[in-house]
Formats: sequence, structure tokens, C-alpha cells
Amino acid sequence: QVQLVESGGGLVQTGGSLRLSCAASGRTFSGKGMGWFRQAPGKEREFVAGTSWNFVRTYYAVYADAVKGRFTVSRGGADNTVYLQMNSLKPEDTAVYYCAAALNSRFPFDAAEIGYWGQGTQVTVSS
Repeated sequence: QVQLVESGGGLVQTGGSLRLSCAASGRTFSGKGMGWFRQAPGKEREFVAGTSWNFVRTYYAVYADAVKGRFTVSRGGADNTVYLQMNSLKPEDTAVYYCAAALNSRFPFDAAEIGYWGQGTQVTVSS
């Protein structure tokens, strides 16, 4: 049984930082895309950041425009862990953040293409 377990959410002031972690178990995600989506109240789930595996056998990161330059996504733990370092947080970053894993090497921008989801962790940024 595949499980993705997030940790690291919480309450932070504007301009602060948080680091989210997601540990996967039940299968290996080495060579597969992993990353993060988020969902704010009343809004659709949206892509935040992801890691994809390329033909030179390394991971590369992609980011939503709204978080570029502030967030950093990375892999670890024999590729079964994904992190999201969030700096310079803004109130509009407030959402439930979901860890996600793809079924192939490319991390999709569309939530409908995700293979596995974590349970979500709340991030609240106060103004």
C-alpha cells in the first residue's frame, strides 16, 4: 500500500519560512516525478512545484510563477522523499499543501494526472 505522509505545515507571519517534508512508502519513486500542489478555500487544487526525471538521469525542478524565486523543491531519502522550502511567505500562500507522486518520470501540472496523494498539511500565513 502506497502512502505519502506530509509534515512541517503550520502558522507563520508574512515574510517567514516553512519547510514541508513528504515521505513515501510502499513502493520506490526513484526516477518518478514528485512534488506539491495546494488548495485554498473555494479554489481548485493548483500546481506549486515539482521534480521530474530527465534523460541525463537527474532531477530538474519546475515552479508555478506565483512561487518562483521564493520556494525550492528537492528530493532526498533515496528519492522517496520530497521537500518544499518556502521563504518570503505571503498571505496568498495560505492553503492546504498536498504532496503528490506521478506514475512516470514527468511531474504533471494537472492534478488529474497525479497517481498518488498525501493527506495534506495546512499552511497559514498571517498578515
